[in-house]
Amino acid sequence: MQTVTLKVEGMSCGHCVNSVEGAVREVGAEGKVNLSAGEVTVAFDESKVTLQAIKAAIEEQGYDVA
Repeated sequence: MQTVTLKVEGMSCGHCVNSVEGAVREVGAEGKVNLSAGEVTVAFDESKVTLQAIKAAIEEQGYDVA
């Protein structure tokens, strides 16, 4: 299991938190958003999902992953 913290730009409310955490969950990872820091901490199994797939899922929701 790998844990990574990603900087996510464009999050500003509870809906944003739900969108990002839901997108991460859909690709098979677990994410916890820190809204005030503009970050999401993601835990995932590298044998099941790639970091690139997680970033793409977040970006599909309309947010920028730095």
